[in-house]
Amino acid sequence: MFSDVVEKSWMALTSGDDDVVSPPVEVSGTRGHLRSRFAVEDIAIACVATALRAAVALQPGESSAPVRLERGHVADAFRSERFFLLDQKAAGAGFAPLSRFWPAAGGWVRTHANYPWHRRALLSALGVPADAEPIADAVGAAIAHLGCEELEERVFASGGVGAAVRSFDEWSRHPQGQAVAAEPLITCDIVDNASPRPAPPRLRVVDLTRVIAGPVSTRLLGALGADVLRVDSPRQSDMAPGSFADTLLAKRSCTLDLTTPDGANRLHALIDGADVLVQGYRPGALDRFGLSADQIAERHPGTVVVIIDAWGHEGPWAARRGFDSVVQAATGLAAGESSDGREPGALPCQLLDHGTGYLAAAAALDGLRRQRRHGGTPIRRVSLARTARWVATTPASPDGGQERGHESGQFLVKIPADGHTVVAVAPPGTVAGKPLRWPHAGHGYGADPPVWHPIIPDGPTGDPPAA
Repeated sequence: MFSDVVEKSWMALTSGDDDVVSPPVEVSGTRGHLRSRFAVEDIAIACVATALRAAVALQPGESSAPVRLERGHVADAFRSERFFLLDQKAAGAGFAPLSRFWPAAGGWVRTHANYPWHRRALLSALGVPADAEPIADAVGAAIAHLGCEELEERVFASGGVGAAVRSFDEWSRHPQGQAVAAEPLITCDIVDNASPRPAPPRLRVVDLTRVIAGPVSTRLLGALGADVLRVDSPRQSDMAPGSFADTLLAKRSCTLDLTTPDGANRLHALIDGADVLVQGYRPGALDRFGLSADQIAERHPGTVVVIIDAWGHEGPWAARRGFDSVVQAATGLAAGESSDGREPGALPCQLLDHGTGYLAAAAALDGLRRQRRHGGTPIRRVSLARTARWVATTPASPDGGQERGHESGQFLVKIPADGHTVVAVAPPGTVAGKPLRWPHAGHGYGADPPVWHPIIPDGPTGDPPAA
């Protein structure tokens, strides 16, 4: 059954392409690191295996080398934010007090208010003053008198993030659930407007992503040897300037104000020099900057475009904001993890974020393979909601075991970081006989200039499978 899960994601990626090789996968270790009523551990391994197989398939002559994974390592990688340390202090992001489940009239809802602007939107939707004390009691009292669907509509209208907790059957009947069910796990489109590009000395990736799913995809590409440049707006910072984070590993970080002509032009100049663009903002959010899939294909033909959505690519909720915990709530996973049949639960890791991130990395690598062979502008799409459907419809193994947690620190590595020491979970997997590693911890959030590193054709590249 486990091998079926691995092959399903591989077939979703390659879409029956007869030209692609299928590198073998070897998995070691005992089961039981991620306890769940769903096939969490198997799907986590399948997502990582798919990305690493795509890296091997991209390299001529490497297709027979097996991809090797250890179950405990994958489990830790899917909880990597919990283990991240900066100068021996925990530095992983957690949930804010107003990001939680709440009892509402007739059921439960899940809100997400980690960002200040989403917190303000939630309070506005509920009519709760920002200075109410205690704020959690005021929010809870306001939610308790609202119907679940009324709450999610109010929060959406205010620009916030929240959803009613539904069963899988309820989600399957919902218009957005039906739209997601009609989409493939990994969408593969291609615009026939560019000649094949030769393999570059080093892969360049523009990273327009935040939170977890997108950063997971791009940090893996960095671990595979790519020069990844993350670009954020200085107007809504994802974290404090100069911060080191689990999501910044193996990449550089800069800021550009796209609302200015100079900022927008400099971003498009970066994309001109890139091989891959990974975009994780909600559909339509970046269109005014010329960054929709169609606009990118027209202005930057041949660039592989990977788009990560929360709620799927079509349907009435496609343009809504969403995060892993909220998507779990709406799609039936939180209800399925309930310990008492009443109060919702949660998966043992943020599987939708991490899993979709690895699928996005796989989509980028497979898009490169197709572009080099056939030309065109590949456009690949993945979504948290579609990954959630895969989780909900995959039978769990009967020997799921107990959650073992982190054992002995065997998968942690220390990385020097501009006068600091970062401790992080090493990237999982062995490719072409070599374990993956983080080449660096970055220079801090927003600390890099918005330029590409010069490429030395005959210089060392770290033997990156993705290059």
